[in-house]
Order: sequence, then C-alpha cells, then structure tokens
Amino acid sequence: QFSLKEIPLSSPLLGHFVLHFVVIIITFTTMKLSTYILIASITTSSSFTIQPAFQNRQNQIPFAATTITTTPSQHTPCHRSTTSSPFPLFMGRAAAVRAATKSKTDAKKAKMNAFYGKKIIMAVKQGGSSDPAGNRQLADVMKQAKANNVPVDNINRAIKKASEASTGDFSESTFEAYGHGGASLIVNVLSDNANRASADVKSTISKKNGKVAESGSVLFMYDRKGVCEVDGVVDELELMDAAIEAGCDDMEVLPGDAEGTSIVYTDPKEASLMVEALNSIGFEDKVKMKLAYVSKAPVECSEEDFEKNMAIVDALEELDDVDSVEHNMTN
Repeated sequence: QFSLKEIPLSSPLLGHFVLHFVVIIITFTTMKLSTYILIASITTSSSFTIQPAFQNRQNQIPFAATTITTTPSQHTPCHRSTTSSPFPLFMGRAAAVRAATKSKTDAKKAKMNAFYGKKIIMAVKQGGSSDPAGNRQLADVMKQAKANNVPVDNINRAIKKASEASTGDFSESTFEAYGHGGASLIVNVLSDNANRASADVKSTISKKNGKVAESGSVLFMYDRKGVCEVDGVVDELELMDAAIEAGCDDMEVLPGDAEGTSIVYTDPKEASLMVEALNSIGFEDKVKMKLAYVSKAPVECSEEDFEKNMAIVDALEELDDVDSVEHNMTN
C-alpha cells in the first residue's frame, strides 16, 4: 500500500499533492461565496416572477414551459403569476400542421370574400342598379355569395362601394397554361386592371417554369360547370326529385374529397337552382357553390411533376387579381 508517510518531505511529489489540494479548496470556496452573493442580491434588490408560457390543457403537452422575469421590489417573496404569456408555445408536428391548415383556410376564406365583393361591384355596374329586385345579375351573385357564407356586411359594403365614382370597373378574363408532365391549367381572373393582371399571371407562370398557352389550346379540354360542394352524403334519387321540382335538368353526384362529403355538378345557369334543391332536402348552410372548369381529360403526373405544378398553382392563387386556378391532375 502507498502512503504519504513514505514520501520524503523534500520530494517534488509531495509538493504536487499539496498544490492540488490548495487549488481544490480555493475553487470550492469561490463557488460557494458566489452562490451566497447571488442569493443575497436577488433577495435584497428584486423578486422574480415565474410566468407560464402556456397553460396545460387536456390532450396537450403534459408539461408547461416557463419563462423567468425579474422586477424590482422591496423584499417581495417569490410568487407564481396566473397570467399566461402572450406568445404560447406549441410543440410537435400535429400542432404545426393544424396552424398551417388554419392559416390556409383563413386565406381561402378571405380570398372568397374578396372575389364576391368584386363580383357584386361588377354586377351592380353592369346591371345599372343596386337593387337585386331590379338587377337579376346582382341577385344571382348575392345568392352565390350567401351560399358560400360571405358575411352580409361584406355584401352590403360591396353594393355601397359600387355606387362610388372612384370604384373601378371589374372584368373577368381567362388564361391558359401548360404545366409539367402533361398537366394543363386554367387561370380565372377578376380585375379592375386587365394589363396588370395579364402581366402578373404570365410572369408568375414563367418564373415557375410553366408555359403560357395560346387562347383555346387548353380550354377545349374542359367543361364549364356549376359545382356544389356539400358537407354531407347526398342521396342521388332524393336530390333528383328536388332538382326536377326546382327546374334543374342537368345533375351529377359524386363523392367529395373528404369522407362524408359530396360534390354535385350541374349546368352553370342552374347552379343557384341546385343550391335551392339541396337546401330543400336538408342541406341548408352546408352547401358551397362555384362555377368552375372541369377537365374532360384527367392526367396523373409523377410526384415530382405534381409538386412543381402545385407550386405554380399556389403562386398564382397568391395574386390579388386571380380568382381561382383549375387543373386536370388526378393526384
């Protein structure tokens, strides 16, 4: 066994042992002193408040993140604030997906409201009256707007704005384009400045490596349809009876993209009548109606081409003058 007693006093080894021991003692003393100073400083000069960054809720994250802030006070004891942070933390992929979905839904709703606002202004100017009783075009647009849950205040505001001299004249136009992998695009525009809209649409398509097509080279592959998106499963026979009674001659019922939904195609001129027929069989406030180009020659693209084409669609839909974009992809 090794013992310090066996080391001569004049040995360098003993000096190393002593030096290391002194360093350890000094380090420990310094750390302890620093801790005492920190505690004394907090106690005498300030108090700190622990604020929850978010409140625990059922089926959410099982722990709460916290933030610490310091506020001057006179020997005020520590306490836990019940005020939650204005910037809640949400963690996990599911929360990110929900946030992205909500953002996209809100953007689509705002786009829809703006579109019908422009349609109402155009209907008032072209019909020459702000009274739907004397302006059939305005009455039809208002029905479509209400079917798509556009707020009444927005409708009234658009009618009032149409009578102002400073309000421009809106016009509709259609652009055709080729995407990747044999896909084609129909871009529906509603604008008060045709030159600006044309330049923006063509520039956006070119930047995303699409190709603007000649007029009529794509449109012949589509049919213009009235499209009713129904939040529920529609019985085709029941709807047929109601549609005939409402005055509709053309009708096709298909399952919707989401489970428990349906899509009803009809003649564009009978779209409003089809909404009335759906309302009469119990789908009131569950129908969204629009006019759209429906492809007669669907195409299935590769995943890579589909992503490129959807990048073109997303970029176009961000333009203020673009109402909607239709395509022939089945992906």
